Amino acid sequence: MVDKSFYKVKENVTLADVAKVTSAVLSDESKGNEKIADIATMASAGVEDICFFYDRKSKEKAAEIKAKACVTTADLVQFLPQSVIALTCENPKLAFVALNEYMYAEHKPQAGIDATAQIAKSAEIGQNCHIGAYAVIGENVTIGDGCVIEPHTVIEHHCKIGNNCRIGSSAYIAYAHIGNNCYIYSGARIGCDGFGFQLINGQHHRIPQLGRVIIGNDVEIGANTCIDRGALDDTVIGDGSRIDNLVQIAHNDKLGRGCVIVSQVGIAGSCTLGDYVVLGGQVGLADHLNIGSMAQIAAQSGVMRDVEAGAVMMGSPCVPFKDFMRQVAFLQKNSKK
Repeated sequence: MVDKSFYKVKENVTLADVAKVTSAVLSDESKGNEKIADIATMASAGVEDICFFYDRKSKEKAAEIKAKACVTTADLVQFLPQSVIALTCENPKLAFVALNEYMYAEHKPQAGIDATAQIAKSAEIGQNCHIGAYAVIGENVTIGDGCVIEPHTVIEHHCKIGNNCRIGSSAYIAYAHIGNNCYIYSGARIGCDGFGFQLINGQHHRIPQLGRVIIGNDVEIGANTCIDRGALDDTVIGDGSRIDNLVQIAHNDKLGRGCVIVSQVGIAGSCTLGDYVVLGGQVGLADHLNIGSMAQIAAQSGVMRDVEAGAVMMGSPCVPFKDFMRQVAFLQKNSKK
């Protein structure tokens, strides 16, 4: 159930509106003026709601839908009850996103600078920005137009942030350049020292970390994720990447475009990931590895050697997915003897 008090809600949405927003075809155009109350799941949707059906495996559940309307595909519409008004489109998942964005807008604070924020005189703040309570913005920081800097965030000296970025509350950013349309979630730590030490005469001596963190455009970095700045080379996060909460990305790592890094992943230093790499939850990468573009590594895998482009890997140490399943089958078979 959507708690509408948290969002700016568009009221009086009709099925004709839904069809237009989702690029769907309404099965009965005479129902175009019918209004929907809310978006809901197939199981929870009431008689005034709309739901989405896109998985053939759920066809038995589809027969029990009580919603006023359902967005689905032309192939799956046959499984809907006759009482449900159908809207058909090629991709109901994309339609779901589009309707959500149309009906429910996240709260965006008004432009302005809170009286408690501390902003260095040399900092440059773009137009229509919001700077929240007790935010601290250092010397020579540059922040683009339309940015939201939430309360208690710290942006250290000489950092650059592009247009239309959102920096969550209590985030910390240092030694970083961030592109446009990025969302850094609450509590993230960007640009802290990399974990570099040299053992000399029985003591661990800190190695100066002189690189930066370079974050591309349209990147999301989850809550309490840490991305260390480089030792000499930069740590780089490619355009369009999505990084979950509680991820550790070490110094000098380089992620290509569109990578997806799931919660609790740990990437050791100087690793290079190609474009659209996917790392499942709790994956661990040893240092100085190369992970090819489009590679997928399943949750809790331990990666100790390079991975070819397009490979699907699993296990610790990780092996090709089919080999892992053969290992499991062999162990299960022999455990019964």
